[in-house]
Amino acid sequence: MSQVLDTPPPATATPPTAETAEALAARYGLAVSGARPTLPAYVRQLWARRHFITAFATAKLTAQYSQAKLGQVWQVMTPLLNAAVYYFIFGVLMNTKRHVADFVPFLVTGVFIWTFTQSSIMTGTRAIAGNLGLVRALHFPRAALPVSFALQQLQQLLFSMAALVVILLCFGVPLSASWLLAVPVLVLQFVFNAGVAMIVARLGARTPDIAQLMPFVLRTWMYVSGVMWSLDKMLAGRSPLLKDALQCNPAVVYIDLMRYALIDSFHSSQLPPHVWALATGWALLAGVGGFIYFWKAEETYGRG
Repeated sequence: MSQVLDTPPPATATPPTAETAEALAARYGLAVSGARPTLPAYVRQLWARRHFITAFATAKLTAQYSQAKLGQVWQVMTPLLNAAVYYFIFGVLMNTKRHVADFVPFLVTGVFIWTFTQSSIMTGTRAIAGNLGLVRALHFPRAALPVSFALQQLQQLLFSMAALVVILLCFGVPLSASWLLAVPVLVLQFVFNAGVAMIVARLGARTPDIAQLMPFVLRTWMYVSGVMWSLDKMLAGRSPLLKDALQCNPAVVYIDLMRYALIDSFHSSQLPPHVWALATGWALLAGVGGFIYFWKAEETYGRG
């Protein structure tokens, strides 16, 4: 009679718990791929890529008109042609120039500064959605893309500013020390533009249709920003609340500050109240707020 021995069932391996996995990852220095870094670490990573940001912006600017026969001349011709169209429609047909001294310098300055903001936001809208191949192929702080597009538009504006100086001198606007104020104005406007570009970049990455809606938003913003006419004259006799609301709009703040810096007939009385505080406040609000808003979705870009 054979004896049947009971053998215990083979032991099954216990799956590692979450704590065990975390301990193993910590032991071997592993981290979640694509995890969002802390905000200070993200700032350091972005600063470390500053040369990439500059080179990428310069390359995009150079390639922008590479297929055109006039090439980089269009960097200056495009805003000049826009200004010519606005002069004919608003200055001649609507006769808004009768309210403004030095209307041509006034108009061209407004068009150039507005174009800087408009183009930064439009290119920022597709900064992520339009560069998914780059986003998915390389690991880098994604904020580098909207910042580089804003820097590209700043470089283009600097080309346009050379033409603006010639226009100012040709129309009798004298060279003065106040022109130096253009530097802090451009710095503050760049910070503002980069911040808004990061906001719309995150929105555009999630909802690509934002890029189709944005031209209508920007066109409305342009019309209420005094690009082609003097808000100070147009709002005379209107509600003080409406006047204050429109004059505190950031596009008006940066455009009027640049006009004050460059055009001697544009006086401080035409500036919005507390204009430098407003310019700094808008730059900090958009720049810091937009950066944090963009960083919070860092690990989602390029997925889906």
